[in-house]
Order: sequence, then C-alpha cells, then structure tokens
Amino acid sequence: MKINFDLTDKIAMVTGASRGIGESVAVTLADYNAEVILVSRKIDDLKNVEEKIKSRGGKAFSIAANIGNIEDITSLFKQTADKFGKLNILVNNAATNPYFGDVLNADEPVWDKTVDVNLKGYFFMSQHGAKMMINNGGGSIINVSSINGIRPALMQGIYSITKAGVIAMTKSFAKELASKQIRVNALLPGLTSTKFSSVMINNEDLMKKLILPQIPMYRAAHPDEMAGAVLYLASDASSFTTGATIVVDGGALA
Repeated sequence: MKINFDLTDKIAMVTGASRGIGESVAVTLADYNAEVILVSRKIDDLKNVEEKIKSRGGKAFSIAANIGNIEDITSLFKQTADKFGKLNILVNNAATNPYFGDVLNADEPVWDKTVDVNLKGYFFMSQHGAKMMINNGGGSIINVSSINGIRPALMQGIYSITKAGVIAMTKSFAKELASKQIRVNALLPGLTSTKFSSVMINNEDLMKKLILPQIPMYRAAHPDEMAGAVLYLASDASSFTTGATIVVDGGALA
C-alpha cells in the first residue's frame, strides 16, 4: 500500500494561523492540496498568510475570530458551512499565555483568559467541528498541546494546566468520536522559535543556563518542524491513529 499524504478535496481549518506554528501548518496543508481556512483575531495578519499560500499555488480563505469567544466560534462555523459546506480537518492551534509567574500570585482574570482560549475554546471548536465532520463522513481533529502538559514548566503553571487538559480532552473526544470516523490526536511541541516563546528565547542567560541543557538537541525548533507531524495526523497516512500524543521536542522528554 502506498502511504497517502495527499489532501486533495479536503477543507482544513487552522486556528492561530497568522504566524508561528499555525502559519507553518496552514502552508503545509495547502502545499498538500487542502483548501485552508485561516483563523486568527486580526484579518490583516491572516491576509499575509493567505497571499503566501496563493503565491505557492494553494487555496486559502481568511476568517477573523477569537476562539475564546463562543459567539465568534458559532459565527466561524456558520461561515464555514455557508461557504464550503463541509469540514475535513481541524487544527486547534491558537493559544495564549498572558502570565509568566508563580502560581501563588496568579489572579482570576489571568486564569479566565488562559482557560477560555486554551481549554474552553478548544472544546467548543472541536464540538462544532466534529458535528460538521459527522455530516460529511468523518475527519481529523488535531489539538496543539505542549510538552508542558506532561511536565509543567516553572512560572507557566496555568498554561501547563490547560495544556494537560488539552491532552485529556483529546483522548476523551477520540474515544467518543471513533465510531463516527473522526480521529482526534494531539501534537506536543517542545520549545519552538515563535513570537509566543520569544520571552524565553530572547533571554540568552535563561536559555544557556536552564532551558537548552534540558534539550538533547540543544536548540529550539523551527515552526516548520511541527508541520510534518500535523500533516501525518491530518492525512490518510494516520488512518488507524486516534487518541495519540505526538511529541516533537528535540528529546526534552526522553
């Protein structure tokens, strides 16, 4: 049997698609012939990615939405249904980490914002996406968690808690949706060079003394290094893979 990574005739949605891992994933899925719905809060940033995809011969369409807002999620899927009539692939990638500090001083607004996007947003995005996928015979949901969901990072307590929740959510959805031909898996990136992680990567002393010694490959990943794992999970190459967590971390959890 020939392994098939081709995504022709597939409609894919990627949240947090305006930069970083989301942008790399969106471009890769389009390179393999999916038509990609790009989702983020700012339409101008999405348009830049949309043009990049189209310049490579791909297909993309941008929709501005905040996945921490239920009304935005409802509107997003209505627009998707109206324009495309189906959804085959959902990549829940958008995330936030507004607080870098100890758990004893974290306040309720920080907790609420992190949970609303990283956990509640993923849940209701997956719920809406799965309902659309059922109507067209199945699909694939990929949740971008983090190795912090397995080994919490110092000063990132709330973020780590939400990412652990994403892993549990992935397994719960996978069990319930398998009979409906919907596969649900999670990507667990290690430290990746993005704007999101720049507060750590730009701290040379922190990197050399604390972070890099924990990574056997002794570097941060490039966002493109996450896209191959997502392509596998989105395609028929992973047709018997569900409830899995794929770690891409340079050996940090080894």
